[in-house]
Amino acid sequence: MIKRIFALLIVLNLTACAELQQVVDSIPQSGGVLSNADIASGLREALDLGIDKQVTKLTQKDGFFKNDLVKILLPEELQKVDKGLRDIGLGNLADEGLKVLNRAAEDAVKEATPIFVNAVKDITFNDAKNILLGNDDAATEYLTSKTQTELYNKFQPVINSSFAKVGADQIWSNLISKYNAIPFTSNVNPDLTDYVTGEALKGVYTMIAVEEKEIRNKVSSRTTDLLKKVFALQD
Repeated sequence: MIKRIFALLIVLNLTACAELQQVVDSIPQSGGVLSNADIASGLREALDLGIDKQVTKLTQKDGFFKNDLVKILLPEELQKVDKGLRDIGLGNLADEGLKVLNRAAEDAVKEATPIFVNAVKDITFNDAKNILLGNDDAATEYLTSKTQTELYNKFQPVINSSFAKVGADQIWSNLISKYNAIPFTSNVNPDLTDYVTGEALKGVYTMIAVEEKEIRNKVSSRTTDLLKKVFALQD
């Protein structure tokens, strides 16, 4: 126990990557020294768990709409549309317009899992080590850097087709037409596909970060022996 505490104090004070790697490699555990492969496997397992547990939630009905962490709100240029419609008694139409934006995101997130799975498979030991001793969202930041461009390109056409599937294009065409017909208002024609695509991506990474923080900070969330051993290194 004394050795482990001493080793962790060294970790907190080292700045050189080579020294950091040496310390991580040598921290003893109850089951013996963890290998490089064990550490990388533990991080992959943690990310797979986050993807399976949290991202899957977003694909369900109301996965975005009834989740305050990721609910897609109106872009700034449409907030005046929302207020204008409510002011003339069309609050129900405004509510429906907000709901279908979230429905389109829920539909699109189904495309994310295979991309995440491939990114997780590519994690090296060096990646895993830096993630393990990084911030609470270090794994999420890693996934973001590896998947954001591909996910955006994948999400955008799905969001576009989802608008038609969930009726968002028709609802928003009607909603914006009614707003633009209100006297003394300036017309709006926002790019909702781009906006919802960006918000859907933010939602996905937010939920992965939630699970990552749980595993890092709550021993009870480490549901396998490997997760317990690997994340004990950063306790």
